[in-house]
Amino acid sequence: MKKIVLFPLFCLLLIANTQAVSQATTNYSQSISCEDKQFDEVVNSYINYSVPVISVNELSENIGDYILLDTRKEKEYQLSHIPGALHMGYKKPNMTILDSIDYNQPIVVYCSIGVRSEKIGEKLLANGYTNVKNLYGSIFEWTNQGNTVVDNSNNITYKVHGYDKSWSKWILNPKYEREY
Repeated sequence: MKKIVLFPLFCLLLIANTQAVSQATTNYSQSISCEDKQFDEVVNSYINYSVPVISVNELSENIGDYILLDTRKEKEYQLSHIPGALHMGYKKPNMTILDSIDYNQPIVVYCSIGVRSEKIGEKLLANGYTNVKNLYGSIFEWTNQGNTVVDNSNNITYKVHGYDKSWSKWILNPKYEREY
């Protein structure tokens, strides 16, 4: 008898949660977007908004307020990364870099477009970090908007790792050279 009563309640909770996620996705996608409409559609279709997003503009205006974690492969990070970013990685993330980061410290994760970083952001939230954001459009949008990236020696560079040939087409700023 209890199973019969609980099933409709479960269904109602599932519907309410689906509607809340859908509403959150709509709210994020209305307030944050990439400059290029086609790239924005790609980013929006690949991330699921399980981690709050931050715009490139908001991050660039407040960059000193955040710990930046680059979740790309080491070779991507070495070629170029956002100034001040720490390399965390993705497949085998370096969790030891979190040892000195307070659980309430504002953190921004990023990768190429925001997919890998969203997965790492989910892990951070699940481990008790309370103020984690995913950079919408990630390093591609960062450079598309003309922001500075640095190489492994902290020298300004105009090279960006495009992950592979098909993804590198979304590095749209002509002053940046694509590598993969």
